[in-house]
Amino acid sequence: MTEKAFHENIKRILISEAEIKAKIKEAGEQISQDYKEKPLLLVSILNGAFVFMADLCRAISIPCEIAFLCAKSYYNETVSSGTVEIVMDLKQDISQYHVLIIEDIIDTGRTLHDILQLLKARNPLSLNVITLLDKPDRRVIDLKPNRSLFTIPDIFVIGYGLDCGEIYRNLPYIAEYDSKETI
Repeated sequence: MTEKAFHENIKRILISEAEIKAKIKEAGEQISQDYKEKPLLLVSILNGAFVFMADLCRAISIPCEIAFLCAKSYYNETVSSGTVEIVMDLKQDISQYHVLIIEDIIDTGRTLHDILQLLKARNPLSLNVITLLDKPDRRVIDLKPNRSLFTIPDIFVIGYGLDCGEIYRNLPYIAEYDSKETI
């Protein structure tokens, strides 16, 4: 893809870098209060949530550990395939942790539902979800995150870790993808 095509596929910026930073700072402060003196494990859902996780964990002022779980449901498309596959699982025992799942976006809820079921069975001390983006109009499973930084309409978004065909994760903001263009 050329640099020109890269930028032409950005229809509009929905959430600026400054807005994201402000919300993450606020969330980090609240998490630091909520989990003070508790063993906290942040679990990033790869690949999309890695940017959010990196910034969020730096905004948390209490000790915490991090782990990664990879689940896929898009397979280079702009709509969910409806099938969730756990590609990389956690390696540690989570039963002695308060687990906070870090998610980039929740739309249908299928992926997160399956992840929650998997992790609940491992008996963490608590299990909560924070998502950067919530797209409730697409929900097919009744699921609500404990905290959502932004609620967005039913549009395909890219940037700040979110991709289209593994491209656009490096944008420092959230943008609407122009699906008329091809990658």
